Amino acid sequence: MGEDGMERILKISIDLFEMKEIQEKHVLVDTTVQEKNITYPTDPKLQKRIVEKCRAIAKEEGVVLRKSYKRTLKQLMIDQLFHRVLKQTQKDSNKIYSLHEPEVKCIVKGKEAKKYEFGNKVSIAKTMKSGIIVGAKSFSDNPYDAHTLEPQLKQEERLTGRLPKTGIADRGYRGKKKILGVEIRIPGKLPAKASNYEKQKARKFFKARAGIEPVIGHVKHDHRMIRNYLSGTQGDAINTLLAATGFNMMKMLRRIKAKTTACCQNLHGTVVHYMNIKIWSRENQWVFQV
Repeated sequence: MGEDGMERILKISIDLFEMKEIQEKHVLVDTTVQEKNITYPTDPKLQKRIVEKCRAIAKEEGVVLRKSYKRTLKQLMIDQLFHRVLKQTQKDSNKIYSLHEPEVKCIVKGKEAKKYEFGNKVSIAKTMKSGIIVGAKSFSDNPYDAHTLEPQLKQEERLTGRLPKTGIADRGYRGKKKILGVEIRIPGKLPAKASNYEKQKARKFFKARAGIEPVIGHVKHDHRMIRNYLSGTQGDAINTLLAATGFNMMKMLRRIKAKTTACCQNLHGTVVHYMNIKIWSRENQWVFQV
Protein backbone atom coordinates (compact mmCIF):
# COMPACT_ATOMS: atom_id res chain seq x y z
CA MET A 1 0.00 0.00 0.00
CA GLY A 2 2.86 2.36 0.73
CA GLU A 3 2.64 5.91 2.03
CA ASP A 4 -0.38 6.82 -0.15
CA GLY A 5 -2.36 3.85 1.16
CA MET A 6 -1.54 4.71 4.77
CA GLU A 7 -2.61 8.30 4.14
CA ARG A 8 -5.99 7.01 2.93
CA ILE A 9 -6.36 5.03 6.16
CA LEU A 10 -5.60 8.19 8.14
CA LYS A 11 -8.28 10.01 6.12
CA ILE A 12 -10.81 7.31 7.03
CA SER A 13 -10.00 7.76 10.72
CA ILE A 14 -10.49 11.53 10.34
CA ASP A 15 -13.81 11.06 8.53
CA LEU A 16 -15.19 9.24 11.59
CA PHE A 17 -15.71 12.63 13.21
CA GLU A 18 -18.19 15.35 12.31
CA MET A 19 -17.24 17.80 9.57
CA LYS A 20 -17.40 20.82 11.89
CA GLU A 21 -14.82 19.17 14.16
CA ILE A 22 -12.49 18.30 11.29
CA GLN A 23 -12.62 21.62 9.46
CA GLU A 24 -11.85 23.94 12.35
CA LYS A 25 -10.43 27.37 11.61
CA HIS A 26 -7.38 26.92 13.82
CA VAL A 27 -4.86 24.06 13.92
CA LEU A 28 -1.86 23.47 16.15
CA VAL A 29 1.39 22.36 14.50
CA ASP A 30 4.60 21.01 15.99
CA THR A 31 7.46 18.69 15.09
CA THR A 32 9.02 15.78 16.96
CA VAL A 33 11.57 13.05 16.38
CA GLN A 34 10.62 9.48 15.52
CA GLU A 35 13.61 7.50 16.73
CA LYS A 36 14.85 4.58 14.67
CA ASN A 37 15.48 1.14 16.11
CA ILE A 38 19.27 1.43 16.10
CA THR A 39 21.90 1.25 18.77
CA TYR A 40 23.49 4.50 19.94
CA PRO A 41 25.92 5.22 17.10
CA THR A 42 29.66 5.64 17.55
CA ASP A 43 32.35 5.38 14.88
CA PRO A 44 34.23 2.48 16.57
CA LYS A 45 30.96 0.58 16.86
CA LEU A 46 30.23 1.07 13.16
CA GLN A 47 33.75 0.02 12.21
CA LYS A 48 33.33 -3.11 14.30
CA ARG A 49 30.10 -3.86 12.45
CA ILE A 50 31.91 -3.51 9.13
CA VAL A 51 34.58 -6.00 10.22
CA GLU A 52 31.89 -8.44 11.37
CA LYS A 53 30.00 -8.13 8.07
CA CYS A 54 33.23 -8.64 6.13
CA ARG A 55 34.02 -11.78 8.11
CA ALA A 56 30.50 -13.10 7.56
CA ILE A 57 30.76 -12.50 3.81
CA ALA A 58 34.18 -14.16 3.68
CA LYS A 59 32.93 -17.18 5.63
CA GLU A 60 29.86 -17.52 3.42
CA GLU A 61 31.94 -17.35 0.26
CA GLY A 62 34.61 -19.67 1.62
CA VAL A 63 37.38 -17.08 1.45
CA VAL A 64 40.46 -17.51 3.63
CA LEU A 65 41.18 -13.96 4.72
CA ARG A 66 44.66 -14.83 5.94
CA LYS A 67 45.87 -15.27 2.37
CA SER A 68 44.03 -12.63 0.31
CA TYR A 69 42.27 -10.27 2.70
CA LYS A 70 42.24 -7.00 0.75
CA ARG A 71 41.69 -8.35 -2.74
CA THR A 72 38.91 -10.73 -1.75
CA LEU A 73 36.98 -8.16 0.28
CA LYS A 74 37.32 -5.65 -2.52
CA GLN A 75 35.69 -8.10 -4.91
CA LEU A 76 33.02 -9.30 -2.49
CA MET A 77 31.63 -5.92 -1.42
CA ILE A 78 31.45 -3.09 -3.89
CA ASP A 79 29.76 -0.76 -1.48
CA GLN A 80 30.75 2.85 -0.92
CA LEU A 81 28.84 2.90 2.39
CA PHE A 82 31.61 1.10 4.25
CA HIS A 83 34.27 3.41 2.85
CA ARG A 84 32.26 6.48 3.86
CA VAL A 85 31.97 5.24 7.44
CA LEU A 86 35.66 4.50 7.69
CA LYS A 87 36.62 7.91 6.29
CA GLN A 88 34.12 10.10 8.15
CA THR A 89 35.20 12.21 11.12
CA GLN A 90 33.30 13.55 14.12
CA LYS A 91 32.61 16.98 12.58
CA ASP A 92 31.52 15.77 9.14
CA SER A 93 28.04 16.61 7.88
CA ASN A 94 25.69 13.96 6.45
CA LYS A 95 27.31 11.28 8.57
CA ILE A 96 26.16 7.68 8.52
CA TYR A 97 24.96 6.49 11.94
CA SER A 98 23.75 3.01 11.05
CA LEU A 99 24.76 0.48 8.40
CA HIS A 100 21.30 -1.06 8.01
CA GLU A 101 19.53 2.33 8.28
CA PRO A 102 21.84 4.84 6.54
CA GLU A 103 19.00 7.41 6.22
CA VAL A 104 18.97 8.05 9.99
CA LYS A 105 19.68 11.65 10.97
CA CYS A 106 21.04 13.12 14.20
CA ILE A 107 18.44 15.63 15.41
CA VAL A 108 18.86 18.04 18.31
CA LYS A 109 15.57 19.19 19.87
CA GLY A 110 17.02 20.91 22.94
CA LYS A 111 15.89 18.29 25.46
CA GLU A 112 17.80 18.16 28.71
CA ALA A 113 17.39 14.41 29.22
CA LYS A 114 18.12 13.43 25.62
CA LYS A 115 20.33 15.89 23.78
CA TYR A 116 20.66 13.88 20.56
CA GLU A 117 18.00 11.73 18.91
CA PHE A 118 18.61 9.47 15.94
CA GLY A 119 15.74 9.01 13.53
CA ASN A 120 13.66 11.30 11.34
CA LYS A 121 11.63 14.47 11.86
CA VAL A 122 7.83 14.22 12.01
CA SER A 123 5.30 17.04 11.83
CA ILE A 124 1.93 16.67 13.59
CA ALA A 125 -1.13 18.92 13.10
CA LYS A 126 -4.24 18.76 15.28
CA THR A 127 -7.42 20.77 15.55
CA MET A 128 -7.49 23.35 18.31
CA LYS A 129 -10.78 22.43 20.04
CA SER A 130 -11.67 18.85 19.13
CA GLY A 131 -8.08 17.56 19.33
CA ILE A 132 -8.23 15.43 16.15
CA ILE A 133 -4.98 14.76 14.32
CA VAL A 134 -5.55 16.09 10.80
CA GLY A 135 -1.98 15.77 9.55
CA ALA A 136 1.06 13.58 10.17
CA LYS A 137 4.01 14.10 7.83
CA SER A 138 7.35 12.30 7.91
CA PHE A 139 10.54 13.91 6.55
CA SER A 140 13.57 11.95 5.44
CA ASP A 141 16.00 14.81 6.10
CA ASN A 142 16.18 17.30 8.96
CA PRO A 143 14.49 20.45 7.60
CA TYR A 144 13.99 23.70 9.46
CA ASP A 145 10.60 23.64 11.20
CA ALA A 146 9.20 26.52 9.13
CA HIS A 147 10.00 24.60 5.93
CA THR A 148 7.79 21.70 7.05
CA LEU A 149 4.65 23.85 7.12
CA GLU A 150 3.88 23.89 3.40
CA PRO A 151 3.92 20.07 2.88
CA GLN A 152 2.06 19.68 6.19
CA LEU A 153 -0.71 22.08 5.13
CA LYS A 154 -0.98 20.45 1.70
CA GLN A 155 -1.47 17.07 3.37
CA GLU A 156 -4.12 18.52 5.67
CA GLU A 157 -5.96 19.93 2.66
CA ARG A 158 -5.96 16.47 1.06
CA LEU A 159 -7.26 14.84 4.24
CA THR A 160 -9.88 17.35 5.37
CA GLY A 161 -10.90 19.01 2.10
CA ARG A 162 -9.81 22.53 2.96
CA LEU A 163 -7.04 24.59 4.53
CA PRO A 164 -7.38 26.10 8.01
CA LYS A 165 -7.53 29.83 8.59
CA THR A 166 -4.74 29.93 11.16
CA GLY A 167 -1.79 27.71 12.05
CA ILE A 168 -0.47 28.14 15.60
CA ALA A 169 3.13 27.09 16.20
CA ASP A 170 6.06 27.76 18.53
CA ARG A 171 9.04 30.06 17.98
CA GLY A 172 10.87 27.35 16.06
CA TYR A 173 8.68 28.25 13.07
CA ARG A 174 9.95 31.83 12.80
CA GLY A 175 10.45 33.18 9.29
CA LYS A 176 7.07 32.80 7.55
CA LYS A 177 3.86 34.60 8.48
CA LYS A 178 1.65 33.25 5.71
CA ILE A 179 1.80 29.98 3.75
CA LEU A 180 -0.78 28.96 1.13
CA GLY A 181 -3.07 31.66 2.47
CA VAL A 182 -2.87 30.31 6.04
CA GLU A 183 -1.81 32.78 8.73
CA ILE A 184 1.04 31.43 10.86
CA ARG A 185 0.94 32.69 14.44
CA ILE A 186 3.87 32.25 16.81
CA PRO A 187 4.42 33.72 20.30
CA GLY A 188 5.90 37.18 20.19
CA LYS A 189 5.49 40.76 21.28
CA LEU A 190 2.36 42.53 20.14
CA PRO A 191 2.45 46.13 18.87
CA ALA A 192 2.28 48.83 21.51
CA LYS A 193 -1.07 49.96 20.08
CA ALA A 194 -2.66 46.53 20.59
CA SER A 195 -5.87 46.60 22.62
CA ASN A 196 -6.54 44.44 25.66
CA TYR A 197 -8.88 42.29 23.58
CA GLU A 198 -6.11 41.55 21.05
CA LYS A 199 -3.67 40.73 23.85
CA GLN A 200 -6.12 38.35 25.53
CA LYS A 201 -6.91 36.68 22.20
CA ALA A 202 -3.20 36.18 21.47
CA ARG A 203 -2.62 34.70 24.94
CA LYS A 204 -5.54 32.33 24.40
CA PHE A 205 -4.03 31.06 21.15
CA PHE A 206 -0.56 30.57 22.58
CA LYS A 207 -1.85 28.81 25.70
CA ALA A 208 -3.82 26.48 23.45
CA ARG A 209 -0.68 25.77 21.41
CA ALA A 210 0.81 23.86 24.32
CA GLY A 211 -2.05 21.37 23.95
CA ILE A 212 -0.27 19.62 21.10
CA GLU A 213 2.59 18.49 23.37
CA PRO A 214 0.58 15.85 25.31
CA VAL A 215 -0.95 14.67 22.02
CA ILE A 216 2.53 14.01 20.64
CA GLY A 217 3.38 12.21 23.88
CA HIS A 218 0.33 9.94 23.54
CA VAL A 219 1.06 9.23 19.88
CA LYS A 220 4.60 8.23 20.80
CA HIS A 221 4.01 6.15 23.91
CA ASP A 222 0.53 4.72 23.26
CA HIS A 223 0.71 4.21 19.49
CA ARG A 224 4.30 3.06 18.91
CA MET A 225 5.90 6.13 17.39
CA ILE A 226 8.48 6.39 20.14
CA ARG A 227 10.62 3.83 18.29
CA ASN A 228 10.27 2.89 14.65
CA TYR A 229 10.94 -0.74 13.75
CA LEU A 230 10.04 -0.39 10.04
CA SER A 231 12.88 -0.15 7.55
CA GLY A 232 13.74 2.75 5.27
CA THR A 233 12.20 6.15 4.68
CA GLN A 234 8.96 4.52 3.54
CA GLY A 235 8.81 2.69 6.85
CA ASP A 236 9.20 6.05 8.62
CA ALA A 237 6.21 7.49 6.74
CA ILE A 238 4.05 4.39 7.25
CA ASN A 239 4.73 4.22 10.99
CA THR A 240 3.94 7.94 11.40
CA LEU A 241 0.62 7.71 9.55
CA LEU A 242 -0.48 4.55 11.35
CA ALA A 243 0.35 6.05 14.76
CA ALA A 244 -1.79 9.11 13.97
CA THR A 245 -4.58 6.82 12.72
CA GLY A 246 -4.45 4.82 15.95
CA PHE A 247 -4.74 8.02 17.99
CA ASN A 248 -7.86 9.15 16.10
CA MET A 249 -9.51 5.73 16.28
CA MET A 250 -8.90 5.43 20.02
CA LYS A 251 -10.35 8.91 20.47
CA MET A 252 -13.52 7.83 18.66
CA LEU A 253 -13.71 4.54 20.61
CA ARG A 254 -13.54 6.46 23.89
CA ARG A 255 -16.42 8.63 22.71
CA ILE A 256 -18.46 5.56 21.77
CA LYS A 257 -17.70 4.00 25.16
CA ALA A 258 -18.74 7.15 27.01
CA LYS A 259 -22.00 7.41 25.06
CA THR A 260 -22.76 3.71 25.56
CA THR A 261 -22.08 3.94 29.29
CA ALA A 262 -24.30 7.02 29.62
CA CYS A 263 -27.07 5.31 27.64
CA CYS A 264 -26.92 2.20 29.84
CA GLN A 265 -26.98 4.29 33.01
CA ASN A 266 -30.01 6.24 31.78
CA LEU A 267 -31.77 3.02 30.81
CA HIS A 268 -31.03 1.48 34.20
CA GLY A 269 -32.33 4.54 36.00
CA THR A 270 -35.49 4.53 33.90
CA VAL A 271 -36.16 0.84 34.60
CA VAL A 272 -35.64 1.28 38.34
CA HIS A 273 -37.83 4.37 38.40
CA TYR A 274 -40.82 2.98 36.51
CA MET A 275 -40.81 -0.58 37.81
CA ASN A 276 -42.01 -0.64 41.39
CA ILE A 277 -41.55 -4.31 42.12
CA LYS A 278 -42.99 -5.70 45.35
CA ILE A 279 -42.00 -9.21 46.26
CA TRP A 280 -43.65 -11.19 48.99
CA SER A 281 -44.29 -14.79 49.76
CA ARG A 282 -47.82 -16.10 49.52
CA GLU A 283 -48.35 -19.77 50.06
CA ASN A 284 -44.71 -20.43 49.26
CA GLN A 285 -45.03 -18.74 45.85
CA TRP A 286 -43.18 -15.64 44.62
CA VAL A 287 -45.44 -12.98 43.18
CA PHE A 288 -44.14 -9.97 41.25
CA GLN A 289 -46.41 -6.92 41.16
CA VAL A 290 -45.57 -4.06 38.81
